[in-house]
Amino acid sequence: QVHLVESGGGLVQPGGSLRLSCAASGSISSFLLGWYRQAPGKQRELVGVIGRAGSTNYADLVKGRFTISRDNAKNTMYLQLNSLNPEDTAVYYCNIFQGGTWSSSWGQGTQVTVSS
Repeated sequence: QVHLVESGGGLVQPGGSLRLSCAASGSISSFLLGWYRQAPGKQRELVGVIGRAGSTNYADLVKGRFTISRDNAKNTMYLQLNSLNPEDTAVYYCNIFQGGTWSSSWGQGTQVTVSS
C-alpha cells in the first residue's frame, strides 16, 4: 500500500501563492490522486483530482486558482495555490484511489493559513 506525506504549507497573505507537495512511498503512476482540505469546524472536502494521464477536475471554489500536477518519475503530486483568500485556510491532505476506493489512511496534512 502506498503511503503519502504532505508538505509545503505555511502562512501567506491574501492574494499570495503556495505550492504543496505530496510525496509517495511507492509508484503512483497507476493511480488516481486527489487533494482534500479541512477547515476548522468543517468537514473534509475534495479540492481536486488528477488522473493517471494528468487530466484534472476541481471543486468550483478553487477552479481557476488551484492547479494539480504530478511527476510520476518522482512519485510526487503537487498543488499550486494562487490568489489565496482567508477561506482557503485549512489543513490540506492528499489521498490515493487504490483498490477501488480512496484510502482510509490519512497523513498529517499540511497547514495553509491565509491571513494579513
